[in-house]
Amino acid sequence: MSNTFITTLAAAAALLLTLPALAQSSSGEVVKIDKPGGRITLKHDSIKALDMPAMTLAFRVREARMLDNVAVGDRVRFDAEKLDGSYTVTALAKQP
Repeated sequence: MSNTFITTLAAAAALLLTLPALAQSSSGEVVKIDKPGGRITLKHDSIKALDMPAMTLAFRVREARMLDNVAVGDRVRFDAEKLDGSYTVTALAKQP
């Protein structure tokens, strides 16, 4: 193999290690909503990609408007990832 190819592979591997955790879908129940603080507390199922067991946790939300269509007690489906050191909901949908 050429040195250029090996260097390219090494650079690609290093880049993958620096990427944030990929979003992982889960479901849960809304326990608390903090619109001014941009946070939602969810009692959720385990989130394997984040190595997180089922628990109740306050998440940041990527956009505050995500909180407009949910209420305490709603069942939701959501995507979460670790962004800038904080667990963050990146997608949120009320379940029927």
